[in-house]
Amino acid sequence: MWNRSSRRLTLALSAVAAIAISAHAADGPPYWAYPVNPPGFTPPPDDGKPRQVPGSSVALTLTQIRDLFNAPDWHPEDHPPMPDSVAYGRKPRLFACGYCHMPHGLGRPENSSLAGLPADYIVQQVADFKNGTRRSSEPNSLPVNFMIAAAKAATEAEVREAAEYFAALKLTPWIRVIETDTVPRTHVTGWMLAANEPHEMEPIGARIIEIPEDLERTELRDGRSHIIANEPTGSIDRGKDLVTTVAGRTTPCGMCHGDTCGLGPIPALPGARRALCSASSGTCSTRRAQRRLDGSDEARGGTADAGRHMIAIAAYAASLEP
Repeated sequence: MWNRSSRRLTLALSAVAAIAISAHAADGPPYWAYPVNPPGFTPPPDDGKPRQVPGSSVALTLTQIRDLFNAPDWHPEDHPPMPDSVAYGRKPRLFACGYCHMPHGLGRPENSSLAGLPADYIVQQVADFKNGTRRSSEPNSLPVNFMIAAAKAATEAEVREAAEYFAALKLTPWIRVIETDTVPRTHVTGWMLAANEPHEMEPIGARIIEIPEDLERTELRDGRSHIIANEPTGSIDRGKDLVTTVAGRTTPCGMCHGDTCGLGPIPALPGARRALCSASSGTCSTRRAQRRLDGSDEARGGTADAGRHMIAIAAYAASLEP
């Protein structure tokens, strides 16, 4: 795990992050939906010591954990053998798909979950990244820029191989939804939100605050360390109403996404990381549901109600058992 100096570095950077977040939120997409590393952010240097995570006999250095062409695999017994495109990619531009999306396909807060998605849907999303149809409202999002670079570098055979692998994986509970009125104050580290230390609380407002259950394990890319999605109180019931009834607003989401499986290549509703179609932004986690409709939040000229609706729908979808 991290040493004390690494933790002090994270805490020091949180002060810088607060300044960057304030400026970013004022003139761009909301920071909680589009976390951007603060200027000058650098991860702790590799001290050469092997790291380990609970329940695994694997030992990896930080350099190995950060190798984009060798997906860290702490728990190989949790998934089928990875094909080369998922495990290693192909230098110099095709990063290992399993590095960001992880061997179990569930991703981290800054990445999409692919487990159980229809293979044809994954293939289409990669094609959209490649041709520019799918992109992020945050041009500085390194994870999305990595995805675009990988999509442009991949062959059709490599894309299909990876898509078939992730489609065959079972979607398992990964995000724990908590309805609350207050949340920890956060900073951005590694393109995701993390709770400040010492903890301070603040009103959640109209936001989803998605943070690692265990930051150290998530930083080590441990596939058994879960994510917590803090949602405004009452979001799940409001989301259920929006998803299952028309109520004069729109067609119910379940008409296409279904209760247990989607129609054709359309993702199913249970499990928020695959529940919401992500044609415009490229991600489907609970926090990033609002990104799904770029322009739906007030920062981009939309309405406050539209943003709250997306938050509620995401909360309900995440609460369903896959």
